[in-house]
Amino acid sequence: MSDPDATARVRSAASELGLDIEIRQRPEAGSLREAAGLLGLQPRDIVKTLVVKGSDDSYLFVLVPGDRQIAWPKLRSLVGANKLQLPDPELAFIATGYERGTIVPLGSTTAWPVYADETVSGRIALGAGAPGYSLFVDAAALLAALDATVADISQPFP
Repeated sequence: MSDPDATARVRSAASELGLDIEIRQRPEAGSLREAAGLLGLQPRDIVKTLVVKGSDDSYLFVLVPGDRQIAWPKLRSLVGANKLQLPDPELAFIATGYERGTIVPLGSTTAWPVYADETVSGRIALGAGAPGYSLFVDAAALLAALDATVADISQPFP
């Protein structure tokens, strides 16, 4: 399912938006904490890009710091939807062109709306479209370039 040109799509999309990014190969990690340590970051600086499916078969991207999770009632209220869910991996790939764990809003096969938690800030790392790669970018620049809706949509893990 993986697209060998995925990081090229990410770079091209970032360039079109005038976004300064860095894509680096990264070692495998067994946990978020380990991944953060390998990248010299805090867990909150690794931002998960989640693709979320609405009941009408539309999708949206949700950006949440690694040390937090989606607060579904808050997201549903913000989006104005009664039902939202994480699609199965095949649907996520069809909706974005990226495998789970590599999903990034840049270069997606469809430019779905982007919602970001208000705690996403500073220099962050995200998936880069392909396994074994991370994208580094200034959060404020990314959110502005993507015209993201920024709101309180996450909560700490229990």
